[in-house]
Amino acid sequence: MEEVIQGSRANRKRSIIKALVLLSFIIGAIVLVRFTPIKGYLTADALGRFLDTAGFWAPLVFMLFYAVGVCLFIPGTLLTGLGAAIFGAYWGFLYVWVGAMCGASAAFWIGRTLGRDFAASLIGDKLKKYDDAIERNGFATVLYLRLVYFPFTPMNFGMGLTKVHFWDYFFGTGLGIIVGTFVFTFFIGTLKDVWVSGNWGELLSFKVFFSLGLFAFSFFIPKIIKKIKGEV
Repeated sequence: MEEVIQGSRANRKRSIIKALVLLSFIIGAIVLVRFTPIKGYLTADALGRFLDTAGFWAPLVFMLFYAVGVCLFIPGTLLTGLGAAIFGAYWGFLYVWVGAMCGASAAFWIGRTLGRDFAASLIGDKLKKYDDAIERNGFATVLYLRLVYFPFTPMNFGMGLTKVHFWDYFFGTGLGIIVGTFVFTFFIGTLKDVWVSGNWGELLSFKVFFSLGLFAFSFFIPKIIKKIKGEV
């Protein structure tokens, strides 16, 4: 019996240590972005010049930059906008989506590895039923939260603290961010093309109005999803 108690205390101590490491990582990531030269690369011009030095490997470097940026709590909308401004609407969408998926997976792994044990120790009977429900309906839960634009980075780490299975999280995320990612990159990429061409008459083109319409429609997606969910 005493060995069981000692083992439980040791597990508790390890979970607290890992949780403190996770907290330190989050604080360190925020400080790193805010007070180091990394902040200087968070513009299309600066990041574009940096990627030019990578030549053929620029897309791969950007996707890695995006993934690391997600783990460092750089807003996903900022990273997505940079991708669209640098690579355009279509290639920008592809590179952003891949980078976002890599970053979301890495952040989930960090949260699961460092924070799950401690989170599980805090879950009481009332919260346990929600944790179990997320495990059973992980794909649908993740997909819904992505479609209603739940904050991207907090959700990546937060889902790692739950019992959701990784592949449910992965595929729910992959499908759930497609619409929002495409809409935003298409909108920014279209405006970038007009800016580069210098032909301001294109602001009245179908493509621009279509991108504006998609961008405006994206704000109604969460309400539509919630309405449909409420009627089901």
